[in-house]
Amino acid sequence: MTLPATEPGPDRRPGDGAAPRDVPGDWRPDVLGEDWEALTLPLRPDEQGEGVATLVRRRSPRHRRAVLYVHGYVDYFFQRHLGEAWEEMGYSFYALDLRAYGRSLLPHQIPNYTTELATHAEELELAVRLLRDAGHTVVVGHGHSTGGLILSLWAHARRGSGVVDALVLNSPWFDLNRGWVDRVLTTRAVDVIGGVAPRVVVGQVSHHYGEGLHRDSGGAWDYDLTLKPHRGFGVRAGWIRSVRRAHHAVARGLAVDVPVLVCTSDATGPADRLHDALDRTDSVLAVEHILERAPRLGPDVTVVQVPGGIHDLALSAEPARRTYLDAIRTFLRERLPEA
Repeated sequence: MTLPATEPGPDRRPGDGAAPRDVPGDWRPDVLGEDWEALTLPLRPDEQGEGVATLVRRRSPRHRRAVLYVHGYVDYFFQRHLGEAWEEMGYSFYALDLRAYGRSLLPHQIPNYTTELATHAEELELAVRLLRDAGHTVVVGHGHSTGGLILSLWAHARRGSGVVDALVLNSPWFDLNRGWVDRVLTTRAVDVIGGVAPRVVVGQVSHHYGEGLHRDSGGAWDYDLTLKPHRGFGVRAGWIRSVRRAHHAVARGLAVDVPVLVCTSDATGPADRLHDALDRTDSVLAVEHILERAPRLGPDVTVVQVPGGIHDLALSAEPARRTYLDAIRTFLRERLPEA
């Protein structure tokens, strides 16, 4: 499976001396506060009907370089400090709430649902085209978990186009963190069910990780629990079918032709129960799966393990969070040197 380009615009790279312009559109104040604003991106109808995506940005001096952040499953962009960190690195920060996620969820939609991950190529194309047309000479794709999987397959499908200049992946979801039965036999069954009854709920995300994050249950972070509930919205057969096919594509090997940084924790914690190391392990995905499949993305992949990191490395406690951000800074300096 690959993610095809969706009506791509010309892959223009403005001259290095061009000052970035404003991204056009009706920007509005964002829920994150006075330094943030959002732009609605209308999309073509999919299996759920009309949909939108939402581009979020931090209001700050515009840099020639930009980053586009893509969130994970049962997620949306809320990590203000991540945007600030990228700004300190000299990158204008943008984040994309995908269709049926977060700010983009419409009343008629099943949350976080599509029967084909390739559908998200449309909003990726639109967002990157806006950034390029505004004069950003370098664009980095930055994906967390499912967002890392989507960006990897999209960059593979668009290889040779120069649509992005590098990928930074935060605990990308490259395999199912389950035993052999679920990874093989159950996957085969879900592949059949997903084709005939795609909206059937076949699973649920574990609530322990979310409860460990949110301040109302003892964590360090605050976010909207209606958009990112601890137990998710129910895993639908059609969606997980597409995810598993994407996992198999990564396992076979991709040909991403830009530098890739893959960051992950140094330890896997159990995903199905509360445990003492929840605050210093990846207790959603299996680190060993990420390490095994990261080299298959393409010829230029750098892998960094972050001691004490959690699944979303940007939400890790210190010093793990700083180690993660330093790894990004080093990668950008070495692989995308200043023009």
